[in-house]
Parts: sequence; C-alpha cells; structure tokens
Amino acid sequence: MHQIFEMLLAVFDRAALMLICLFFLTRTHLFRQLLQKEKHTPLELAAVTAIFSLFAIFGTYSGINVEGSLVNVRVIAVMSGGILFGPWVGIITGLIAGSHRYLIDIDGITSVPCLITSIIAGLMSGYINLKVKKERQWSIGILAGMICESLTMLLVVIWAKPTALGIDIVSKIAIPMILGAVCIGLIVLLVQSVEDEKEVIAARQAKLALDIANKTLPYFRNINGESLRSVCEIIRHDIKADAVAITDTQHILAYVGVGVETYNIGHEIISDITKESIQRGKITIRNNDEVHRTPQIHSLIIIPLWEKGEVTGSLKIYYCHAHKITYSLKVMAVGLSQIISTQIEVSRIEQLREMANKAEMRALQSKINPHFLFNALNAISSSIRINPDTARQLIINLSRYLRYNLELNDEQIDIRKELHQIQDYIAIEQARFGSKLTVIYDIDDDIALKIPSLLIQPLVENAIVHGIQPYRGKGVVVIAVKDCGDQIKISVKDTGNGINQETIERVANNEMPGNKIGLLNVHHRVKLLYGEGLQIRRMEPGTEISFYISKNGGKVHAEPSISAGA
Repeated sequence: MHQIFEMLLAVFDRAALMLICLFFLTRTHLFRQLLQKEKHTPLELAAVTAIFSLFAIFGTYSGINVEGSLVNVRVIAVMSGGILFGPWVGIITGLIAGSHRYLIDIDGITSVPCLITSIIAGLMSGYINLKVKKERQWSIGILAGMICESLTMLLVVIWAKPTALGIDIVSKIAIPMILGAVCIGLIVLLVQSVEDEKEVIAARQAKLALDIANKTLPYFRNINGESLRSVCEIIRHDIKADAVAITDTQHILAYVGVGVETYNIGHEIISDITKESIQRGKITIRNNDEVHRTPQIHSLIIIPLWEKGEVTGSLKIYYCHAHKITYSLKVMAVGLSQIISTQIEVSRIEQLREMANKAEMRALQSKINPHFLFNALNAISSSIRINPDTARQLIINLSRYLRYNLELNDEQIDIRKELHQIQDYIAIEQARFGSKLTVIYDIDDDIALKIPSLLIQPLVENAIVHGIQPYRGKGVVVIAVKDCGDQIKISVKDTGNGINQETIERVANNEMPGNKIGLLNVHHRVKLLYGEGLQIRRMEPGTEISFYISKNGGKVHAEPSISAGA
C-alpha cells in the first residue's frame, strides 16, 4: 500500500511539473493570444500539438518502471491537449505519444495497450472538445481519463503472458494511474481560465467604450472641427494613447497628441494606408511601423467608421512604443468605433431635422425621453459586468431605437415597423425592470396598415413608466392590434397603478396632463387623423388605452370616447 501511495505522489508530482510549465506558458503574450482565439491556423495547431506531444513524451520518459510497465502522465497530456484545442491536436498527440511508447519498448508487456489507449484518449478528448459544454469539459475530461486508464489496465491483463503477470502489474499501478487522471481537470481549468479572460476583457473594454461614448455624446450634437478635436482628446486621455485622429474619406478632420504640429488639419490628405483601410472596410493594425511620417509613432490601429452601410471615415489610434495594439485595445476600439459611427449618423440626421424646422407635431414626434436614455445606458452598463452578450444586444436595441426616432418623416409607415421599434424599446426597459415587467403581444395576422410613426410607443411608455414602475408588484403590459371588420383596434393595457380621473378629464379637455405629454400628443394626432381620439378606461387593476383606425383611410364611425370605465 505504501508503494502505491508513493507512485500516486509521483504521478501528481509529474503532473504538477506539467502544470507549472503550462502556467508559465500562459503568462507569455503569444500563448495567451493563442488561447483567446476562437479559430487557429494550421501552424498554430501544429505548435500546440508539438507542445503537448513533448509533454506526453516527457511523461513517458519520466515514468516509474514497474515490472516492464511505466507509471506515467502520458494520457493526461494527450487528453488535456485534445480537450483544450480540438480533435486534431488530441488525435495527433495521441498517435505521437502512443507510437513513441510502443517504439521505445516494442516487445514490452504494456507497449501495445499503451499505444491503443493513447490513440483512444486522443479521440475521446477531441469528442469532448466538440460535444461537451465548456464549463463541463474539465469534469468529463477527468472521467474520460479514468476510463482510458481503466481500459489500459484491462488490456494489460489481456495482453500479458502469463496473465498472472498482468494482474500483478495492474494491482500495483491501477490506482495511481486512474486517480492521476484528476490532473486532467486541473490542467483544463488552468488553461481555460486564461481563455475566459477574453470575456472579462471584452466586458471591461465595452464598459470603457460606453464611458467614452457618454463623455463624447454632447460633442456630436454639432459636428465640426473643434467638436471632433474634443472627441479625440477624450479618447486619447481615457485609453492613454499618444495620439488620436478622425478622418473622412479624403482628409484628416481632427488630430490630437504627438506630432500634431506636422499636420494641416482640415486640408491634410489621408495616408495611403488609411485609404486602403477605408476602401476595404477592414481594421488595419501596424504594431511595428518604422516608416510613419511622425518618427515617434511605432504602433497604430485604423478602424473604419460606417454610416448607412458605407465607410465614411476612420478612427485612428497611435502609440509611440511598438506592439501596443493588444487584443483588449482592439476590442475596445471596435466597440467605440461602432458607437461613434452611430453617434455621427444620428448627429447628421438630427442636423438635417433641425434645418427642416418642422412644426410642433414633428418636434413631439422626434422627442427622445432623456430619462429613458439615461436608464438605458445604466441598464447596459450593469449588463456589461454580468452578461456581455446581453449588453451588446441592448446597445443594438438602443441604436435602432435612436435611429428610428431620428429618421422619422411625415410619411406614414407600416405598423410592423412601428411594432419593431416598440420591441427595441421594451427590450431595453425589460433589462432594467427584469421580472417585474412582462409584455404580451396580441397581434392579429395579416394586418396591413400604415400609421404615423410614434403613435403606439408613447402609450406603451406611459403604461410602463406611470403604470408598472410605481406599482409594488409585478406588472403585465398587453399590446393588441385587432381586426374589427372595416376598422383596426389598437390598444395598450397594463395591470399597474390605474390612471387617475383627473388625467382622464384633462386629456378629454385637451389640457396638458402633467408629465404625460406623450398621452396628449397621441390623442391630438389620432383625433386629427381619424376623427376620434383615445379611449381611456380605468381597469381593476390597471388602465386600458385604445383607439380605432379605419382601413379605408376615412374617419372612424364608432366613437371611442374617453371615460373612466370599470
């Protein structure tokens, strides 16, 4: 028993040495980048295969001889490589390790069983990599390793001549070899912890991008050379860059930092490398640039800026030292460029709208609630730390919401487009309210109808903000579009705090009901367009607000009056 215990310690000792080597490898920049990639080139896979094959061969050579058998960590190396990097690494490492074990002791009692189980270990590890969820790979890897070692013991007994010799060998090495498979889980967890840093980095950099976006937002209200220069200065300061520039497709619009004295801003033609990046619509990274016009600059990243599917400029970030463009900086810069692109696009749309100088209805139509925007950004910021994928989706929702609100015109739109905008709005609100808010869509099929934009959304906002939010318990909002013969009924119903009688009366009298400006706006527009305004009913619990639209474009013939119904 003492001998078995010593061999078990020896297995853990050799596995620990492998762990130490991997730990130092994970501290190197190249290996960390390799781990954080989702796809690997054949050369990278070959390099990883070589590393784990060397570990396996080392495990064989460092094994303890027990009557012709070796107590070793070969299978641990094979399984770890395959689980972490895929079937090609696992299978090839298994073939190399198994063949090596066979060739160094061709006539050995355990050489053939070790060859077979090394290959099987490679196959099993590849399967685990492809089919098992990442968070369970370490535990399944341990189980698979124990199965492989158990199979080795069985084959040794079968292969050995005489059988008694095989049984004697197995009785001594089985426990250390099988229990040693626990080290597979430790190795997998160690290396995966470095992989997982990618998500942490992405979340951290997304938060930084949002913070910068918040700071720069006021400067996009009126885009000019000075405002863009301020944007560049904020970016340079927050990401600790040596220089930052923004360009259009022809000229440098703003530049701050090292080498600014060499540029004639506004008239300076962009460089060939910038032109190429804009033409291709691809990010360009130079981590050891020795020919830049500013000699101090040795690292740069060029990120195209998009508007309506076309590249309209670029964001350029410079560093004086070489190899400063890291994975984390790239993640942040990409996210920031997307937000800046949206802000520029929104700003241009907003400027066009200001020049149009529309009347009150248009001004109310394009109104964006600043409290909603603030709450949306808070919800996104909170999601970044918990669930980066959710945060990214919320940014998309917010971007679409803002774009929809600022691209409005006087033309009527398909009701489905209005409902899509409402879905973006609700997605952001649900991120804030969580399980407190449930939204149900009751939409009849084959509804073909055009309505003015922002006719339904203010009613949904009113239901959430004034109905569900102050309500202590959970609330439900039902959005319904129902076919009623020659008319369409549109209604928004909530189960929150019911609307008070004073508000109902003030809307009926065309008076501004406090902070419910959207309610009166919709009432005016519906009445103007369709002859009758909103029907407001107090429910038990909650409120229902509805209106009718004629299919033929005429006035509604059923009068939906405003009342305090039960």
